[in-house]
Amino acid sequence: MSSQNDSDTSSRQQLQDMINGFKVTQLIYVVAKLGIADLLELRPRSAGELAEAVGAHPRNLYRVLRALASVGIFSEGEDGRFQLTPLAEPLRSDVPGSTRNMAAIWGEEWMWRPWGELLNSVKTGETAFVHAYSMGLWDYFDVNLDARETFDQAMTTRSGREVASVLAAYDFSGISKIVDIGGGHGTLITAILDAHPHLQGILFDLPDVVEGAGKIIEAGGLGNRCEIIGGDFFEGVPNDGDAYILQGVIHNWHDTPATAILKNVRKALGSNGRLLIVDGVIPTGNVPFAGKINDITMMVLPGALERTEAELRQLLDLSGFKLNNIFPALPRSVIEAVPV
Repeated sequence: MSSQNDSDTSSRQQLQDMINGFKVTQLIYVVAKLGIADLLELRPRSAGELAEAVGAHPRNLYRVLRALASVGIFSEGEDGRFQLTPLAEPLRSDVPGSTRNMAAIWGEEWMWRPWGELLNSVKTGETAFVHAYSMGLWDYFDVNLDARETFDQAMTTRSGREVASVLAAYDFSGISKIVDIGGGHGTLITAILDAHPHLQGILFDLPDVVEGAGKIIEAGGLGNRCEIIGGDFFEGVPNDGDAYILQGVIHNWHDTPATAILKNVRKALGSNGRLLIVDGVIPTGNVPFAGKINDITMMVLPGALERTEAELRQLLDLSGFKLNNIFPALPRSVIEAVPV
């Protein structure tokens, strides 16, 4: 009987920790926005020192750091000074795979407010973001440029973390010219070109997005191998590639707009070319998979979805492609398709 009671208590506590998860998210957001981890890189500091450096209220900052230290993010010494822990290290701006930019968007109002409308989405099918702001996410970014910049920075960081797994998962050696559709500032294509010197590339995204990519391309010594083109993938995409890659693009759109994007790629792609979609592939059953939670993010924010293999096959069939293979590149996969 005691064992059963202990198990029940443990389950209740685990559930309570999940319920309280939003509180930890906000705590992490605060220290990410203030850049606390960067200030602790060289030595431990007191909350008072940190508060003076970032213009914060000393006692309230101390309480935030104490709370985070209780879950392993930062550590408070007997002298009252705080230092980095393994869980806090990724919040530094200058470390590979930094999570600071991602932490900075999860605490923003435009991120958490739509989640408060999740019940309405489940009951009505309406996108939570639209219900909260009376406009879509991308329209909101058009008129709230600071939010868009924060989002773009976070997506660039996330893309950078995924690049190594994409390069390890997929063999680009048989490609001559690759077109990165919706490639942002060029994190993915520069890595692909750097790893495969025989390749030529095109970076394609909205004109104001790719505007800042030139310096990155030039800094990587790839100016003569990578063309930058601005445009709208709903209107058309550049020709002449023998492979087109879309990282984190298709999951941003429901089936009708996603099909429109893929049909434009199909028009530009030769009969012997290939399409590479870098997105999550939702497994069936009760298998733990981060993409199942991210799927709800897609429901709440852009009103889109992560897809199962069957759903991807259907989408590709509608767009003039056939799914050829799936290469796991956690947390996402490289989905290879060919024209039909």
